[in-house]
Amino acid sequence: MCGLAGFWGRGEPAGAIATAMASSLVHRGPDNGGIWCDAAAGLALAHRRLSIIDLSAAGAQPMISACGRYVLVLNGEIYNHADLRDEMNLRPQAAVAWRGHADTESLLEAIACWGVEATLRRCVGMFAFALWDRRQRRLTLGRDRLGEKPLYYGWQGDVFLFGSELKALAAHPAWRGEVDRDALALFMRYGYVPQPWSIWLGMRKLLPGSYLTLSTEVSVGVLPAPTYYWRARDLANAGLRTDLDDQSAAEELDGRLRRAVAGQMVADVPLGAFLSGGVDSSTIVALMQQQSRRLVRSFSIGFAESDYDEAVHAKAVAAHLGTDHTELYVSPADALAVVPGLPEMFDEPFGDSSQIPTRLVAAMARREVTVSLSGDGGDELFGGYNRYSWGRAIWRWIEPLPGSLRELAGCGIVAIPPGAWDRLGRCLPYRLRQPALGDRLHKLADIIDVANTDELYRRLTSQNRDPGSLVLGASEPAIWADEEAAAFAADARGSDFTERMMFHDLVGYMSDDILTKVDRAAMACSLETRVPLLDHRLVEFAWSLPLHMKIRDGQGKWLLRQVLYRYVPRQLIERPKQGFGIPLDSWLRGPLRDWAEALLDESRLREEGFLDARQVRRKWAEHLSGRRNWQHWLWNVLMFQAWRERWL
Repeated sequence: MCGLAGFWGRGEPAGAIATAMASSLVHRGPDNGGIWCDAAAGLALAHRRLSIIDLSAAGAQPMISACGRYVLVLNGEIYNHADLRDEMNLRPQAAVAWRGHADTESLLEAIACWGVEATLRRCVGMFAFALWDRRQRRLTLGRDRLGEKPLYYGWQGDVFLFGSELKALAAHPAWRGEVDRDALALFMRYGYVPQPWSIWLGMRKLLPGSYLTLSTEVSVGVLPAPTYYWRARDLANAGLRTDLDDQSAAEELDGRLRRAVAGQMVADVPLGAFLSGGVDSSTIVALMQQQSRRLVRSFSIGFAESDYDEAVHAKAVAAHLGTDHTELYVSPADALAVVPGLPEMFDEPFGDSSQIPTRLVAAMARREVTVSLSGDGGDELFGGYNRYSWGRAIWRWIEPLPGSLRELAGCGIVAIPPGAWDRLGRCLPYRLRQPALGDRLHKLADIIDVANTDELYRRLTSQNRDPGSLVLGASEPAIWADEEAAAFAADARGSDFTERMMFHDLVGYMSDDILTKVDRAAMACSLETRVPLLDHRLVEFAWSLPLHMKIRDGQGKWLLRQVLYRYVPRQLIERPKQGFGIPLDSWLRGPLRDWAEALLDESRLREEGFLDARQVRRKWAEHLSGRRNWQHWLWNVLMFQAWRERWL
């Protein structure tokens, strides 16, 4: 895991500029760094290294191919790089004279051998890279299939900039960053800026599973269209497996999971795993311990507030598996201390408040290990989110209701404050209890008037129904995830509402929110994270399974649970789904109130000219009074305000 940056165009002295860009990414690569410049072409590559595989100088970057033609900077890991080497060594031509055993060298020599696209199709890994072809004066940017590793790019004047984080681009003297108000509107809807947009006008995120090539033939200011070497929507066209019953499907999933986990446990530095005690992380840790000769290091954090505390469940799972477990109970003060650093950590506004516990558990793990495996991806692949079952049930309930009755039901729900609903919810039988019941019911009231299932999904995943009324002078542009989901919906399989929701989350929410959160929070403390469930071969297998193997009897992750129960007793896992969050609603009324009040000052909002001050103040007053819980809506506003204070 590392950080890369570079530019093509004017910029003197190139070496000093490239060094400054790399210096902004030291947190991603604290071990060492390097630059490489092609003065004649005006091209510079910069790199910061977090040494994971081949800690010697043979793994240093930028790296030049043995033939001298290519120069590469890489962020991430190629898990099957040894297999690539074996394949290259079997060629009739002379075998490569390897300088070390770094995966960067394997990727570079594979590109020299087979070309970019053929190599990417062979790779198993998480990565983003920039490749310079010295012979043809061609720059290629590439990204992994699921979007685990970030890569930004765009023009500033006549200079083409690229890098792992936006702060590296801003270090170039050509930078003239201007807020993209349309992207800001998207942020206010989703709590993140969705691909391909970024918060800065003209800057883009490279799409997952793609690469783009820039040559001297491309006009200044023109962004070449990316080329796909892998596309999630092709999974639907691959068809469903009909040769698997429940038992054989569980056997195959078990084997594939074992191989994915084993492949991601390779490192020349200490390695561990995050453990929440839920299905996904427990599965990963169980398979790690099954295949390890030593105790796996596992890490979890807990909160005093029982509705947000998963540490007790993680501790029980760790005890059963016999891991070397570390847990940390954090106080509100510990969590609140993270807040001032969020704008620097995330580079653009980011509103998922689980960024705070993610940062805390990453910092704790980094004290003991350099690499940590994560259970992310299980919800999207195996139907774990509550909206997959709730969405279908809600639609069946509201579809036949006339509009007047829907409106009456919605008004009745919001007439009762969320806290009162929560108290009523605690009287339900344990198996029927839902965390944050009041918020869920208020969300139901907000979506009760939808006209169709696609609008229902959009409402379920929106934190602001009308961000265009909040962000002054903005309109929402189309986003890549919507376009991919529409293409999926045109397929016969896309006719199923639940499948459409899962696909949309796979290409949108997972990369834009979950993977972004984990990458930035972990890399801020120089911790590499790996996600075995997103091995693309495992993703392809999961999408070959019929829906009833994922969601059964109203419960998600059915097949994944069958594998997990081979290693962990059912009673340690079976409980209502619990999110990885913080008590944000009460904190905004308590310890965060003064901080929030300063950022939401009405005169300040009017002077800055980005947001409708009257709307913000109304929501803030309703939240403080307890009449409505606007925690997510307000947190997005606060994250933009804090970001604006840092970067503008």
